Amino acid sequence: MPTGPVRPVAPPNPDPIFHHVKAGMSVIIKNTDETWQMADVIHVIGSPQNPKVPLFFQVSYVDTHVTNWVKADLVTHIVPRL
Repeated sequence: MPTGPVRPVAPPNPDPIFHHVKAGMSVIIKNTDETWQMADVIHVIGSPQNPKVPLFFQVSYVDTHVTNWVKADLVTHIVPRL
């Protein structure tokens, strides 16, 4: 039976939210100026090292219908379907 000091076990780091985004989903994007926009994901591009990990999303903004590419880590929320 071990008698050494007890070390607390840290909880595992959860996956970033953008790892779960797929084409066809609606997401919230936080811009660099601290504003946010809602967008529909059109296309997902993975990283060269691991194509399953998203790097960029092609999105269409809901309010303006402008299509743009955004970095995956700017996604803060996935909007659930009704």
